Amino acid sequence: MSRWEELTGGTSGQDYAERFAALAGSGKDVHGEARFCAALVPAGARVLDAGCGTGRVMIRLAELGYDCVGVDLDASMLAVAQKQAPELPWFQVDLTGFDPDLLGISPYFDLVIAAGNVFPLLAAGTEATAVERLAAALRPGGLIVAGFGLDEAHLPVPPSITLSEYDDYCAAAGLTFVDRFATWDADSYDGGGYAVSVHRR
Repeated sequence: MSRWEELTGGTSGQDYAERFAALAGSGKDVHGEARFCAALVPAGARVLDAGCGTGRVMIRLAELGYDCVGVDLDASMLAVAQKQAPELPWFQVDLTGFDPDLLGISPYFDLVIAAGNVFPLLAAGTEATAVERLAAALRPGGLIVAGFGLDEAHLPVPPSITLSEYDDYCAAAGLTFVDRFATWDADSYDGGGYAVSVHRR
């Protein structure tokens, strides 16, 4: 069982969506991840939203002209995403078993984004496999972007993956480090408790 399932029981989709809707309604910018991605690859690029949740990031990217696919293990989150954007492709998939061929979709994505603490919320011991599966879905030269917390202040569960471990998983999957930031607004990383990492295949 993933740490996410242990945390939520797999029933948190609507609550999660309502929380972000309230943030947006208060005037807070909730599209930093999509803006970050749009600065990396041009409109029309193929994007895999890995751990897409309720679809907030992917729906925004689709509005900006990106060719998106969303995958998540949590059916309650996907139900919200499908209701909000039924025209977009959503799949219930465990990232450790992600295989585009099995889903009947083309591999070779230009960008994979894993936002929202995807890697710290995986089942213990599966992180390297998830990175490997996502890396395999990238075209040569494609990018994977992962943003996740590194300490208790930035995570809903105890910290479980360090940046050096994540970099090692990426290297083992044939990915090369490109850059690291402290926020989705591309602020310089200063060793803090949250990091957005970019690696290239």
